[in-house]
Amino acid sequence: MHTLTRALPLTAGVLFLASCGAPEPKTETAKLEPPPPTIPMKDFFKNPEKASFRISPDGQYISYKAPWKNRMNIFVMKAGDTTATQVTADTIRDVGGYFWKGDRLLYGRDINGDENFIVFSASKDGKDVKALTPQKGVRAGVMDDLHDVPGMEKSVIVQMNKRNPEVFDPYLVNIETGVTKPLYDNSKENFEGWITDHAGVIRIATKTDGTDQLLFYRASEKEPFKQFMKVGYKDSFSPLFFTFDNKNIYVASNLNGRDKSAIVEYDIAGNKEVKELYANPDYDVDGLDYSRKRKVLTEVSYTGWKTEQVFLDDATKARSEKLKAKFPGYEVFTYGENDNEDKFMVWVGNDRMPGKYYFYDEAADKLNEMATLYPWLDEKNLAEMKPISYKTSDGLTVNGYLTLPKGREAKALPAVLLVHGGPWARDIWGYDPEAQFLANRGYAVLQLNYRGSTGYGRKYWESSFKQWGKKMQDDLTEGVQWMIKEGTADPKRVAIYGGSYGGYATLAGITFTPDLYACGVDYVGVSNLFTFMNTVPAYWKPFMDQMHEMVGDPAKDSLLMAEASPVFHADRIKCPLFIAQGANDPRVNKAESDQMVEALKKRGVEVEYMVKNNEGHGFHNEENRFDFYGAMEKFLDQHIGSGYKATAAAPDSTKKGS
Repeated sequence: MHTLTRALPLTAGVLFLASCGAPEPKTETAKLEPPPPTIPMKDFFKNPEKASFRISPDGQYISYKAPWKNRMNIFVMKAGDTTATQVTADTIRDVGGYFWKGDRLLYGRDINGDENFIVFSASKDGKDVKALTPQKGVRAGVMDDLHDVPGMEKSVIVQMNKRNPEVFDPYLVNIETGVTKPLYDNSKENFEGWITDHAGVIRIATKTDGTDQLLFYRASEKEPFKQFMKVGYKDSFSPLFFTFDNKNIYVASNLNGRDKSAIVEYDIAGNKEVKELYANPDYDVDGLDYSRKRKVLTEVSYTGWKTEQVFLDDATKARSEKLKAKFPGYEVFTYGENDNEDKFMVWVGNDRMPGKYYFYDEAADKLNEMATLYPWLDEKNLAEMKPISYKTSDGLTVNGYLTLPKGREAKALPAVLLVHGGPWARDIWGYDPEAQFLANRGYAVLQLNYRGSTGYGRKYWESSFKQWGKKMQDDLTEGVQWMIKEGTADPKRVAIYGGSYGGYATLAGITFTPDLYACGVDYVGVSNLFTFMNTVPAYWKPFMDQMHEMVGDPAKDSLLMAEASPVFHADRIKCPLFIAQGANDPRVNKAESDQMVEALKKRGVEVEYMVKNNEGHGFHNEENRFDFYGAMEKFLDQHIGSGYKATAAAPDSTKKGS
């Protein structure tokens, strides 16, 4: 189902890409255990052995993704068997998200990071694989799989920006023949988003007037759309799906004076909120799930310092409690059931265990282990991720996570501030390969949900507006100062690293607080807010007025944006910098990195520059990840080296025979 956001649409992707009262990290007073072995870098960043398990609708087959020629591809096997058939053979790019439709599989991928995703359809034996959408210059995605819709067993609804690169039109696509049929003449209204009911009928359309979100409704596909709501961009009204009678909708909303989004039922015809299903005083609530077979709501989910579930259905709650009892100390989530809802995929993991997959036959109460994501990683050698919080100088509470290296006293450690992208996103508790990689090398790793990070309510999000390089950066600065004051970090050996907005924060950190950091790593980050605004993807352009309100308007806020653009203040940078960039990045153009490298080289400042010609916004190909993290490891060791020499190196599981 397509949903709305109060900022940029989910179809555009995230912009770049612990709670109050969370327990403080405990001071180690007991005798330290021996340090773990040094785990090879590739063990953290190579493709998983098997991942993304799914069950076919009839429950007879299990699919998963696994590496083939260094790319993740889809495999299918009969339930209960151990031999699988390879379905896809992509070598250009990893296969992305995928799902079953009848006895076929649909999946997406782009070309070399351009984010123009192509929708493919494949037979489960791999003998018939075809592209359903244009393979160049068009971004496409499935918006409704038309599951259990009579007469639509071979069809899905796809949205793509083929007609106009700025908006997405809906098409009915036959997954076997590839025949495509426009579902709505969008040439006049230019709606940007669509929501279907349980019968697969488009009933809600959305667009922006620049800042505010406009929502339109029709009772049936024979009637015209009429506007029923105008939502300010600072407000949240995100339709999730229709009620089972297709009359009302369930929505994640912060309207009616709320600061935190709640799950509510909304009467469109009466244009009013019917009832509140669930709200949390501390966090936005945005997840709602249901049983397709039984037509009941099953659970609400939200993110505190970790993912939380609130069950609305006794059967779902009982299943969850039974499974969690089998895995004490781990997070347990069920997903991907068959149509009969008696067979499920189960994921088990935590901050030190990336995940195991199980096939669960509920009638027999039998679990069958399918795979471990990264079997070469031993959780006993990985570090605990602990929630932390601190007060900013202007009174906000910032929550985050601290990962400390095992086997070392938490005192005067070399440290890395790892900044998440977005910026309207957040870090979450769980296995993080970057944090674990750095902690294994002896670094303390601090991750902060600085102001603007999502999930903490409207006021916290709003507090980031036009604060790039200013109060948003102050939150990061004060987080590092908190870590130094606690005695955890060596003030002379702190690095800052991040991707996307995190890359911008890296450049801002070493520019505006040059004495705080010993070095920085900028991964696909913005250096110039003016050029960034001029090179965004076409499908972001309808939302540029929002961007101007949230980041800055080049016409009205030129001084503000110039002050916040690190490239104009490169003369302040003192420390070494490593920059990595994808040549095909549609969000943060390569020119952003080129400008900064040129400015620093003119001043004789040390800067390493890595460009990958077959990548976009971040390095997705395995060999490029190896190059990047290998170079980052050497860079950090050179400039803030921990002096950490483990008792013995773990065997390199990438070598033959291991």
